[in-house]
Amino acid sequence: MNWRILCLIYLGCLGTAQGSTLVSVDSTQHDPCAAIANKTWVSPQAARACFSSFPVVSEIKANIVDVLNKTLAFHTSVNYQRQAPPPFEDIHGDVHADLARISSQDYSSDFDLHLDLVQALKRLVDGHCFYMNLCYDALYTTYLPIPLVLLTDEVGTQRVHIAPEAFKVSSAEFGEELDFWQDALPEDLKGKLELLAGAEVLSINGEAPFAVVNASAVQTGRMQAFGTRQNMFFASYGRTEAGWVYYFGDFASQTLPLKDSATLALQIQHDSDVAFANVTLPYRSRLSASVEPWTNASNFWANNCLATGSTNGVNLYAGPNIIVESDERHQHPFVDPALVRMRQRKHHRNELIDASLAQNIELLPELTPSLPLDGSSGVSQFYMLNASVTDALTGVLMLGSFSASSYDDLQSSLLTGLQNLKAKGAEQLIVDVTNNGGGYICIAHVSWSSNVRIRYFPHYNIAIGHQWLHRIIAGPKDTTIPQAGLQTQTRASPLAQLIVSKIAGGADPKNILLYNPLAWEYANNTPFSGDEDWLQPPVKKTINGVEDLFSQRLGDECQPFEMDPPGEPLFDPKKVVIISNGRCASSCSLFSISMAKREGATTVVVGGKDDVPQQYCGVVGGQSVRFATIDTEIKSVGLKTHTLAPPDFITNSLHGITWRLGFGIDNPSEPEEWQDHSASVNFPLKADIVNKPAAIWEQVAKTLL
Repeated sequence: MNWRILCLIYLGCLGTAQGSTLVSVDSTQHDPCAAIANKTWVSPQAARACFSSFPVVSEIKANIVDVLNKTLAFHTSVNYQRQAPPPFEDIHGDVHADLARISSQDYSSDFDLHLDLVQALKRLVDGHCFYMNLCYDALYTTYLPIPLVLLTDEVGTQRVHIAPEAFKVSSAEFGEELDFWQDALPEDLKGKLELLAGAEVLSINGEAPFAVVNASAVQTGRMQAFGTRQNMFFASYGRTEAGWVYYFGDFASQTLPLKDSATLALQIQHDSDVAFANVTLPYRSRLSASVEPWTNASNFWANNCLATGSTNGVNLYAGPNIIVESDERHQHPFVDPALVRMRQRKHHRNELIDASLAQNIELLPELTPSLPLDGSSGVSQFYMLNASVTDALTGVLMLGSFSASSYDDLQSSLLTGLQNLKAKGAEQLIVDVTNNGGGYICIAHVSWSSNVRIRYFPHYNIAIGHQWLHRIIAGPKDTTIPQAGLQTQTRASPLAQLIVSKIAGGADPKNILLYNPLAWEYANNTPFSGDEDWLQPPVKKTINGVEDLFSQRLGDECQPFEMDPPGEPLFDPKKVVIISNGRCASSCSLFSISMAKREGATTVVVGGKDDVPQQYCGVVGGQSVRFATIDTEIKSVGLKTHTLAPPDFITNSLHGITWRLGFGIDNPSEPEEWQDHSASVNFPLKADIVNKPAAIWEQVAKTLL
């Protein structure tokens, strides 16, 4: 199929999407992909020229639309997202109607088609439900060296500023490329980019700053709350397994090369002098280090745009379920490396894919908290605040993600680190989940053969990472035992019902599939039998006037935990403060919601606009999966040829859905996804603490604890 598509595009074997002209290549014409080959930095215009040089191919277009339409039948929220209730009433997308429009619409290039497809799913404002094509998305990251922040002054007035640390961060990250921007400054500022750090932004492209912020919040998708999408415009910090990171924000860092420059009216303060300047800076696009190299348009497409061994699912019963140890071609850094190496199911997680969180730009040493305590490991870091900050000693857990290379290490780190804080006298706890995109849902029981590495996954657990953290903080009580999470429900589409029927009839003898009844439990937390057809009878619902089918309620699968939790609470939950920029998603949201609504923990959003309601979590879900997972289920039970089954992707595409929704705590008859999560406090950021985690923790502790 791959070379057939290349033939289709380059040799004119078939017609274009409009079906009237053959596609051919004139060797005398300029090749815009060859013009940028092997260049780390290019202009956004040059990157767009390469992307836009590929014609729409009817077979590819039809394939993508077909995969999306049929996989969305498994997405729990399609009908909820037609019109979400308050406080999310700005979410109103009919994704199937959008796909029907796209199917019949003409486009000037494959890239234009791609942009429309991406935006159709972004309108759902659901980071779990996305479409990406790694031919385009984050192949380049497009930067400005002036990330922005929203600062509050001494009298409480909020204004947009260039981040005080902008020049230092950009100098450390961009090296000699910074000279390009230095030379682009107006004459009186040429070579003086450092003078812009901290400057107040009076306008952006002739508009009031928040007109631009709000326009970005409408387009960016990913997080449900409008306030959180505003916050994503600005620079922030986070923690990955490798270390502390700095995120430039949606203004200064973009995953597609769509903008060429930005003009800012600035008020610049230098010592005691104040100056006003209009500055136009070009965006620059940097190639991802993990992209497969190319020399011309033909091998750009062949190397980066066609399906790989990890794009689609596999039939787990067609042969050995083997981890491939070959040097398979690179993927983008925000794609789990396991997807490249493994052609079998891995740990399930409730997390979103957000390319903007994969920049790996280091947080400056002077901004980074020092001296983490024993128990700190990867995404989980533990600190004690200075004894002078509050009357009672305060410990801090910085939890950058609920995901890690080793679930066992993360589980033990959380327990050991919190116990160490307790041993050092901490009576209060701050949990910082800024930019936490979620993580572990499923725990694998691993068995190895002597010469081939094969993994079997007999148990699938919902957000066990968040349940474990909730349980060890709050201790054994009726809100943590027999489950610390939410009851859930999956969509019972006709094809999903057929999958379960096949498995109940014996199609999954090794008990490794997602839909296997042995993976799930009744709402009363007793397990299904192996032959339980648990999607029968489906539960009928009418959502926004549309009839839909769902499973019965599913109970908890996490307990008993694989590691023994303490017999007593480690902290009083009412003395726990959970802080973030609102960008706390998936398992992070489930943890924060349970701690806030069941245990009375305080929730804090830092740096939000003061007249916009702030939600302490970004998107909830219950369990998210990708197309390859659903495709594996279909193939493994022999339903791939069914008319309802999606075909394989032709392109190097990713598609994610929410597979299960958790029922609410305040209103248990409706999904928690669509219920209010207003933060207890919107905490202002001043110039002396912005993007300094330890300084933020101290100010929060002084104010709230």
